Amino acid sequence: MRDIPTPVWLLLTVVVALAHRTLPVPSWLMIHLLLLGAVTHAILVWSQYFSFALLRSRATDADRRTQSIRLILSNAGAAAVIVGVVASVWAVTVIGAAALVTAVAWHGVSLVRRVRGSMRGRFGHTIWYYVASAGLLALGAGLGAWLARGDGSANLVLAHALLNVLGWIGITVAGTVVTLWPTILRTRAAETAAPHAARALPALAAGVVVAAAGAVFAQLLVIALGLAAYLVGLVIIGVTLFRAARQKAPRSFAALSVGMALLWWAGSVVTIAVGAVAVFLAGTGFEALAGLVDQTVPYLAAGFAAQVLIGALSYLIPVVLGGGPGPVRAGTTAFDVAGPLRVTVANAALAVCALPVSSLIRVVASILYLIATASFLVVMWRAMRAQRRAKAEAPRPGAVARDGAERRRGPIPPEGEQPRGRRAGQAVAGLLVVMLTTAGAAAADPIGLGWGAAPTGAADAPMQTVQVEAADMRFTPDRIEVPTGTRLVIEVTNTDDEQVHDLVFANGITGERLAPGESDTIDVGVITADLEGWCSIVGHKQMGMTLQIVATGASSDTADPDAAEPDADAHGDHAAQAMPGMDAEPGADFTPFGAELEPLPESDGPRTHEVTLTVTDEEREVAPGITQTLWTYNGSAPGPVLHGRVGDEFVITLENDGSMGHSIDFHAGSLAPDEPMRTIAPGESLTYTFTATRAGIWMYHCSTMPMTAHIANGMYGAVVIEPDDMAPVDRSYVLVQGEYYLGDHDGGEVDVDKIAARDPDLVTFNGYANQYDHAPLPAEVGERVRVWVLDAGLERPSSFHVIGGQFDTVWAEGAYLLDHSPDTGSQALGLQPAQGGFVELSFPEPGTYPFVSHYMIDAERGAHGLFDVTG
Repeated sequence: MRDIPTPVWLLLTVVVALAHRTLPVPSWLMIHLLLLGAVTHAILVWSQYFSFALLRSRATDADRRTQSIRLILSNAGAAAVIVGVVASVWAVTVIGAAALVTAVAWHGVSLVRRVRGSMRGRFGHTIWYYVASAGLLALGAGLGAWLARGDGSANLVLAHALLNVLGWIGITVAGTVVTLWPTILRTRAAETAAPHAARALPALAAGVVVAAAGAVFAQLLVIALGLAAYLVGLVIIGVTLFRAARQKAPRSFAALSVGMALLWWAGSVVTIAVGAVAVFLAGTGFEALAGLVDQTVPYLAAGFAAQVLIGALSYLIPVVLGGGPGPVRAGTTAFDVAGPLRVTVANAALAVCALPVSSLIRVVASILYLIATASFLVVMWRAMRAQRRAKAEAPRPGAVARDGAERRRGPIPPEGEQPRGRRAGQAVAGLLVVMLTTAGAAAADPIGLGWGAAPTGAADAPMQTVQVEAADMRFTPDRIEVPTGTRLVIEVTNTDDEQVHDLVFANGITGERLAPGESDTIDVGVITADLEGWCSIVGHKQMGMTLQIVATGASSDTADPDAAEPDADAHGDHAAQAMPGMDAEPGADFTPFGAELEPLPESDGPRTHEVTLTVTDEEREVAPGITQTLWTYNGSAPGPVLHGRVGDEFVITLENDGSMGHSIDFHAGSLAPDEPMRTIAPGESLTYTFTATRAGIWMYHCSTMPMTAHIANGMYGAVVIEPDDMAPVDRSYVLVQGEYYLGDHDGGEVDVDKIAARDPDLVTFNGYANQYDHAPLPAEVGERVRVWVLDAGLERPSSFHVIGGQFDTVWAEGAYLLDHSPDTGSQALGLQPAQGGFVELSFPEPGTYPFVSHYMIDAERGAHGLFDVTG
């Protein structure tokens, strides 16, 4: 239990990093797999190890057994927290947090007892670092569990991060490096190291507590004061660490990795502290600091926590595996393979990510960092294998070495066997890898570095950088004043809970699509006139998600020569668009939507229907020669027809495999919409349970805003609920009338401007124009046929009519207008959007009977089909 979990947590972190675009809350998941999983387990293991070493005591069998129990409890708790947050089950999160806090508190109590019952060495008081950090984790984990309940206020999130990252991890590392750093360097700790460590702990602990309290109460100066005290503690310890490095420069992978981790640690704390002061002076509000912390925490995780963990393990694992000088040397040498190269690539790539570069460059740099850091897992496996092999081959005490070779004596070089020239060459190679790869990404995306985005003279233009947040269908700020002739760089962050957003500009500059929590840096170019930006996700601009750039100092009638909106004329004159002949043949892959409604099986009582609806983006033909990229439930538009009786329960699992946030609203159920109808981000899922208490044909649809765009692009369907006393029929069909507002005819998406103009291109039954002209619905003379009809809208009412037929039964919106009448009839079923009903008729003779919406313009737009009646 001691050795396996940390590599497993690290491997899971790598897997999530590779698959993050398909997973819910990917940034949160990566950070917590690393910090809550890998780092927390390592802290519990190695702080126990150091406590025995520094207190000059030995672990008993009982100590090892209780440690194993604590480790099982802590890892189970961490796993439960992660599962609970990802699955949005707060009870699981709370149970996991309680287990984790119990394990860490138990660990802290055991350390206190050991300190009191042992003889302290020179550095024995550093054990109190571990005790203090354990107490801070209890606070931070409890706060995290509360946040998982749904209170995501920025001040509590910041307090949670400070307590856990700077407290639990930071103070643990501070107490450890006092002795571990000089040990890795193979030198003696400075004489002042012990007293400096004793003085630093109060500053570090008090700094974290004060900063966290300031965060809870949103007091910027209190946060800055706490972080200043924390920095004082770091400086006190840093002096002794610097002296050790001057005596013996870091050369091994372990030393270089730990050293760089300490620099990222200090730099990140300085960034947050300075940011707190700057935000206070600027008066921009607490949210601005929260945004800065959100951007800094990934660097604390990747630059500080990950590197200090793999660096420390690279030194400690060979020592603990042991076997004598030869095997330890073999393990150390293997851990140091390509050490300078790996450290240089990881840190240079991480530095590139921290710069205001384009999304493509940041992605490429992130991949380089991931490769360099994840290679530790392969190196660790090879090093442990090499050390075990060396232990097996080592001569027994007193025996002559194999082949008469003399066993090597002397200290193990901290950098393995590599000469200095090779180490320098590897470092240069690492820099070249990052520089060349970044240059390649910049060449592929020149706008990301501003190349080609600005007019002549732009190289000398002053630069203005603005941070923008995208959330709740708004950009904040949504108006930016820029002096004419200034180069504008926008750092946009999607702080929405579920929705995907992007930012594009009328001069052709476009940003990346951002999942919640992701950021992008956009070089807009040199501003010479007013310029408009907007979110290009369908419907978001129409809901007000726009950004105005005002060129101050420019004349009011100045026009930006590049300010023509992309594709501004792409729609052209809608009335003049030539639609393909509606009588043309469908494509070779045409398969009609199954309109037949199968009879319900016999049942002694209410049934439970478990259905999974998966949202996907699908390119589908919607009329002969016209394809659209639709947002679908289970791959079709409309979605599948659900069928049941009054009293049946429906358990719907909605899974979002689409490219943006979606939701679902079932009219067939009566319940509070807050939770089941909420929007879920790509990769997330929810369960929607309702009981069908009333009969009818009920609409279901996506309710994510703008709802018009989501419904018009295919996200609707029908639920047919039959009453118990419904008369049997020979055939039953379901027709759902819908509308298409076509974008580009070759795979485009819904055109929201046409929606606003109430001007559909197609009106269809079951999602394809005139599809039942090409695949007529069968019937026989004398059969009783029931046709359920739902008008899903958006705008057009329906008047369902069968040419050549008469209805003797008409049921609309819960009531019979005509019920098996022998001598009166009806010619049409009139429905408004979201209304439904059914009609029944029998065909008197063989033939082809068209059915239409008798709003004849809609019949000509595709609301037309045929019954093929045989004798």
